Amino acid sequence: MAAITDHDTTNGLDEAFEEAANHPGLTLIPGIELSADVPGNEVHMLGYHIDRQDEDLQEALKEFQAGRVDRGRDMVEKLGELGLPVSWERVQELAQGTVGRPHIAQAMVERGYIEHVAQAFDKYLGRNGLAYSERVKLTPEGAVRLITQAGGVAVLAHPIYTTDYIDMLPGLKAAGLVGMEVHYSTLSRDAIADLARVAKEHDLLPCGGSDYHAMDKPDEALPGQAGPPLEVAERLADLASRR
Repeated sequence: MAAITDHDTTNGLDEAFEEAANHPGLTLIPGIELSADVPGNEVHMLGYHIDRQDEDLQEALKEFQAGRVDRGRDMVEKLGELGLPVSWERVQELAQGTVGRPHIAQAMVERGYIEHVAQAFDKYLGRNGLAYSERVKLTPEGAVRLITQAGGVAVLAHPIYTTDYIDMLPGLKAAGLVGMEVHYSTLSRDAIADLARVAKEHDLLPCGGSDYHAMDKPDEALPGQAGPPLEVAERLADLASRR
């Protein structure tokens, strides 16, 4: 069982399902990861079992993708002003679709400005970074509603990296949140246990995944190396089937 949850796009799902048809034992879940904002921080919302042809979802994604292009160009321009020029055309080639900050970081690695993608986020592309640029705004609650309206189930992604995420949970649950990521490749057993406790206290499914981005990072988990018990995935599917 695997889920495809690209950032702010469903463009890869058709190809993924075509390939999955060659593997009868594989269950593929159509999904998405929406980027949302709160003051001073960024929140990612996973949507599983979405209707990828939902018109409202696709209209929103067109707006987000246009914003990603504008944001990407702005970051590339800022890097040039910092004496770290990268080619916008090369960034687009690396993206092979929707442009994101990781593709700019990859271009920086190629130019020898940094050794690893993570370094680009630490100094240049992360929030408050020297080349950071804001993007089209979406609230976390809005992301949950967009996923739910598209027939999916919403799960808060890697909450441990979101400041004060516990305070957000009541509002997110009211909007339709059903789970939060607990099982995550970079977390210790104690961190996973703490997240599991929070999920239980708020009656949320303890979800998880590899968060694989194919970025060639030394510590990047491969698909299948991190995730929740199968029964959690089955419960997500059951909830989605009732929509």
